[in-house]
Formats: sequence, C-alpha cells, structure tokens
Amino acid sequence: MDQFKPTPANSCPLTPLVFLERAASVFGDSPSLVFNSTCFTWSETHARCVRLASSILSLGIQRSQVVTVLAPNIPAMYELQFAVPMAGAVINNINTRLDARSIAVTLCHAESKLVFVCAQFSHVLLQAISMLPSLLPRPILVLINAGDYVLASSPDLNMFYCSHEDMVERGDPGFKWIRPNNEWEPMTLNYTSGTTSSPKGVVHSHRSIFIITVDSLIDWSVPKQPVYLWTLPMFHSNGWSFTWGMAAVGGTNICLRKFDAPLIHAAIPKHGVTHMCGAPVVLNMLSNGPTAKKLESPVHFLTGGAPPPAAVLLRTEALGFIVSHGFGMTEVAGVVVSCAWKRKWNVLPALERARLRARQGVRTIGMTEVNVVNPKSGVIVKPDGLTQGEIVLRGACLMLGYLKDPEGTAKCMKKDGWLYTGDVGVMHPDGYLEIKDRSKDVIISGGENVSSVEVESVLYLNPVVNEAAVVARPDEFWGETPCAFVSLKDAAGMIEKAKEKEIMEFCRDRLPHYMVPKTVVFMGELPKNATGKIQKFSLRDIAKSLGTSPSSRL
Repeated sequence: MDQFKPTPANSCPLTPLVFLERAASVFGDSPSLVFNSTCFTWSETHARCVRLASSILSLGIQRSQVVTVLAPNIPAMYELQFAVPMAGAVINNINTRLDARSIAVTLCHAESKLVFVCAQFSHVLLQAISMLPSLLPRPILVLINAGDYVLASSPDLNMFYCSHEDMVERGDPGFKWIRPNNEWEPMTLNYTSGTTSSPKGVVHSHRSIFIITVDSLIDWSVPKQPVYLWTLPMFHSNGWSFTWGMAAVGGTNICLRKFDAPLIHAAIPKHGVTHMCGAPVVLNMLSNGPTAKKLESPVHFLTGGAPPPAAVLLRTEALGFIVSHGFGMTEVAGVVVSCAWKRKWNVLPALERARLRARQGVRTIGMTEVNVVNPKSGVIVKPDGLTQGEIVLRGACLMLGYLKDPEGTAKCMKKDGWLYTGDVGVMHPDGYLEIKDRSKDVIISGGENVSSVEVESVLYLNPVVNEAAVVARPDEFWGETPCAFVSLKDAAGMIEKAKEKEIMEFCRDRLPHYMVPKTVVFMGELPKNATGKIQKFSLRDIAKSLGTSPSSRL
C-alpha cells in the first residue's frame, strides 16, 4: 500500500474557480446576478469573467501579483472575485469606509499593480494615490461606472486606463484561465477590520478558500439555487467565501449598493430571498425598524462575530428569520464554528433557546480541532462552561500567514500547532464553545474579570436600548470599571441623567455588582466599521477621555 504516489490525474490543485465553469454548464440559463434592472445568467457571468481575466493578464499582471478592488456590493465586484484569480493574480478587496490615508497604506503594503474602483469612491482613491511614496510605481487604474449612484462630481477620466466594461468587451472569449500550479498558491489578500488593533494582510491559498467554501455550504445546509441577498460586504473576507459558494450551488445573487432596514425588508419579498448573512447589528436593525413585519416565507440568516443578544434573537426569529450563529475570522476566511442545533432543544422555552443559539457551537466539518486553552501554558482548560481561556483553531482553511509579517504570523500560528485567535471563551460540558470576549475587551475591575459581552447581553434586554457596547474606563480605585455606550430606541430625553441611573439599576438587578456599568454614555448611534462591527477602540478612546472616574467602593 505504501507504493502509491500522487499523479497528475489525482492531485489536481483545489481551487473554487472551477465552481464558475460548472455553474455555466449546470445553471447556465438561471439568474446569477440581479442589481436594479440588470440581470445576468450564470452563462453570461462565466463569459464576462473569462474575458475580464484575459484583459487583466494583457496589462502585464504577473502570477501572484496583487489586484485591488474598491467597490460596494455590485455585479462588477462579484465578477472580480473570479476574474482576478483566473488571471493568476491575488484579489485584494478594500473596505469602502477607509479614508485616503488608510487606502494609501494598504496599496503601498500590498504593492498593488492594478486597482478597480467604483466611481462612487474614485475621489478618495485618487487622493490615496497622491499620497503614495514617490518611488513606488503607480498602479493602473480602472473605473467601474457608478450606474445608479448619483455622483457629486465626475471623476477625471484621464486618470484611468479604461472602464471595467471596456475590460470585459476587449477580453478574449476563448481565453484559457490560469489554473494554480499548486493549491498552496496565494489567492486572496484581505486586511483585518482593525476593530481591536492595526490591520494585518491575511493571505489565503486556493486550497483554503476551496475548503472553507464547500465547508460553509454544507454546514449551513445551503440547497441548490438559493436566492442570496448581499447584506454582508463582499470586501469582508470575500463575503465569508459565499461569493464562490453561490456559484457552486447556482444561487441568485441579489446585489445592494447600500443597505438599511427598509431596503432589506423591501428586497426580501420582491426577489424571494431565502438566505442572507450579516453581523449581529444587522439583526438588530431588521428587528427594530418601523418597516419590520412578519415574513411571508422564512429567511435563513447566518451571523457571526459578537454573540447576538438573546433579546435580539427573539425579536428577529419572531419575524420569521431562521438565525444561525457561528464564529470565524479573516484568518480562516469564513465561519468555522457553528451552533449545530439539536432537535431536543426545540421544546425548551424561547429565552433558553435563544441563550443556546447565542453560543458559537462546535467546529464545522472542515476544521480539524477547536478548543480553549490557557494562553500562557497552552493547556486545555476544563470544559465546565466557566473556566475561561483563549480560543484556538487548527484545520485546512487557515491562512498562509500575514503578508510581510513573519513575526506576527509566528505569534498567531504557534509551534504547538494552534492558531491563537485572541478571543476569550469557555468550553461547555456538551462540547459547545462560547465566546466571552476579545482578549483586549476583557475589563479587569478590582482583580475580577468582567466580560463585556455578558454585560452587553443584559443591556439588550432593556426595552429602551437599541445598541450597546461596554469598554473599560480607568478608575482610581478599581483600576478599571465597565463603561456602557448605548443608543436608545426612543431618542426623547436620552441625555437626561435619570436615564443613566435607570440603566445602572436595570443592570444591578441582573448582574453581580462589580459587573454593573459605573458610567453610561448615550449616543445617537454607536461607531461601526463597514462590516457592521461596533468599533470598540473608538469607544475606548472616548472612555479614556472622560478621565479617571472617582469610583465608589460599594
């Protein structure tokens, strides 16, 4: 048996790009992309991506060089997720909320050779280009037409090589796309969202993207030809890899340039939406707005990141959303831990079901192992649902590493075979994982660890609270105390001091006293990044600016 070796026939490199070829054959006449009055079929999308890849290569872009895209969730953005790697290049999507300086830093670090930019963001991109070091070669710029977006002023066309549509039209329809020589070749470059620290350039291979894509489809039980509404930015880990996943199952991608509760509630019945993804803040938005109403048909909603508060889950599911919750990060390209539901839980009270659903759960089938360890010793903690440690991962969909940062890579992916996530969690006796906090978000008050997530969950139970986030505020006696930032459903009188006392008393009735916020700050809306995550580093800065609190010792 030890005589068998890999051969060219049985060791073809794994890549998700093959999903598009198959979609053109199996689902060729079915809609692939819908955006306003535009509708493409899978046969058309395949043809457009092939021609686009041909044009990218004709510009002199070499294998593994970086091509950057700055665009919202529009068809061109979707096409480029295939076309760029089909040209042998590495796709780098940029957060559309970044300022010119941050974009310039990204372009410089990635050494981007070609940039596709939607006209909506052309001015900020050109400003970023002007900030690049004089010795750094300027990337070629291609303009994506604004379409339905009304521009305040037209971009200077002389700054651009051509348009995205020109690239499609000029491309060779018979182009044979460039397959990876091996499945470990880099395919994507995504910069972390930077909610807790400086962004890092995460590089994934064709292999890891193939595995996470198939893994995500299986774990979420996505059927053939779903109707997928893009409420998750495609630039965020390539839409958790569902950009390629929708091609695998022949789904219809409903694109939205921007999204808010009214637009989403209108799009769902109009297009017959069956699936969508987003951060927990999107769930809160959908269940709180004036347009919220009972769905005609159930819609599957996959959320990740911070645990959705039980109160938000209850409201959302009452509308007809079937919420699945999981855990993932840019370094694993999607959701790798999910709350696999057990039938016996269906008979439990609603609040208990919501509590269980808020747990991150168990590893998906594409992961080898997930656990919680003592970050200092590396020893696995007791699975009692109480002992906290750092969440660690190992499996085939982990990143290759951080671009130009071997030290950061080694710090994250250690010699003991684990990827250290920086997230604090517990392992329950039934083997289900639960995130308690980001390691940087844990508040140490008088030697006691305060989970900001736990305090936030209680705040969301308050019927007047719309959004909540808790960070540390320096305290002259306790060292740190919880500082709550909240936005209210009813803005009337929100700055009144009485409200602060009421919020504190509400928490005091439901939490140990050391966990009760000692400061409450009211805001019209909490600051968020483009993926909907609340930016706690901004709130920490505000909390620090409040100064050291003259804390009570009670």
